Amino acid sequence: MQKTHLVALLALWGSLIPSRAAKLPKYEITPDLQSALDRISPNALRGDLSFLSSDLLEGRGTPSRGLEIAGEFIAAQFRRAGLEPALNGDYFQVADMIVKRPNMDGFHLELTSGEHRLSISPSEAAVETNAALDLKSADLFKFVPADAPKAEDLDGKVVLVQFHDFRAARPLLRKAHPALVIGIGRNTPGEMPDATLVDPSQQAQAATPRIIVYSSKTTELYDALKSGLNERAVSVHVAAPLEEHTKLRNVIGVLPGSDPPLKDTYVLVTAHYDHLGMKPAGEGDRIYNGANDDGSGTVSIIEIANALAGMKKHAGRTIVFMAFFGEEEGLIGAEYYVHHPVFPLSKTVADVNLEQLGRTDSSKGKELLNAAPTGYSYSNMIDVFRAAGDHTGIKVYDDSDTDMYFPASDNYAFAEAGIPAHTFCVAFKYPDYHAVGDEWQKIDFDNMAKVDRMLALGIELLGDDANPPQWNADNPKAKRFADARKQ
Repeated sequence: MQKTHLVALLALWGSLIPSRAAKLPKYEITPDLQSALDRISPNALRGDLSFLSSDLLEGRGTPSRGLEIAGEFIAAQFRRAGLEPALNGDYFQVADMIVKRPNMDGFHLELTSGEHRLSISPSEAAVETNAALDLKSADLFKFVPADAPKAEDLDGKVVLVQFHDFRAARPLLRKAHPALVIGIGRNTPGEMPDATLVDPSQQAQAATPRIIVYSSKTTELYDALKSGLNERAVSVHVAAPLEEHTKLRNVIGVLPGSDPPLKDTYVLVTAHYDHLGMKPAGEGDRIYNGANDDGSGTVSIIEIANALAGMKKHAGRTIVFMAFFGEEEGLIGAEYYVHHPVFPLSKTVADVNLEQLGRTDSSKGKELLNAAPTGYSYSNMIDVFRAAGDHTGIKVYDDSDTDMYFPASDNYAFAEAGIPAHTFCVAFKYPDYHAVGDEWQKIDFDNMAKVDRMLALGIELLGDDANPPQWNADNPKAKRFADARKQ
């Protein structure tokens, strides 16, 4: 096999991006590395995913028996790859969590304007709250992302927001202190979890209570209201939730670094292995198999780990492969890790998070040989993957949705801690998203293997680069993450 030198590729690419080129390592695609990339095969991915997203695992809800089986499978694959266990001979970071289930006894939600009253019944609401809630005549604020309200405008208010705008609203809601968020669901229920997960050590920073309402009356009200503060009052009573304790697990395997100055610094490669579980009742298919979201990301970290671990010489930095629980409940597993890190966050240089890599039938058209990172212009980490894409034939590009989806996956927990972190996707929107039809037979395994080879090469480059990725502080959207890194 003829050697291909990435040095020449980087020199050419560096003429386009000179600020980064001088900092990239001189790297050679040796036969050993090329062999590692070639080990990432469609059949290996197909074998992993056909089990992980099978009906046997019942949608991998958090918590569930199916999630436990999935965790054992991932740990077994880490053993197969030869990864080291992260915690005292164990691949599991065990999280003692509180499960809070809504108590709808005495539930009351009413919006009033003068003599006009709109009451919501318990059957029209899905509740997420960590404690009892009582509000009398609270002010109502209609949140429209495009109007960019300030965080202080929401303090103490009941915020009315469309359910599908939660992603865009999340960063602002985390900075603000609203009394309650009411989400307007325009479709039938099915996406909302029936419980809230709470890390006992973080209860003092409990999330804002949230009620999702599925009612044509509230949809009509939302459409009729003006953006911002409205002359309506909201009264709410929600009983304290029912509590139980459970143990959940992040799965962590370690590929030790080979370079003494770099081996005590860390590149994280992550994905979430949970999904939405099962519909409680009904005819037909009830299982949210979650093959693409995010079985595809989970099996990708397994096969990338297997490929890189088989090399004769590993990257200079230590590469940590992690599968998280509870992403669908609000990035719970990733946030648990950030609050209880196994490896120092100050020495963690990057998080490469993988989501939705298998479906090419995007709502925007066929996505072949493409991959889009969220927050494309937020850090210079993307430059490394563009170089890896040039070598492997994958276009790493700036999709129009990349900024919107930046806070929507586990990378966001690390970004808030100041660590350069991005999620790589093939299709942000596709048929069967969060639906029971997201099954492994719809995955394009040939394309996914090619994308995974690009990711593996980019991860190897990050692992050998003495210069860690940096946030782009000139980008206003990334400045607060850069500031968090300084702290």
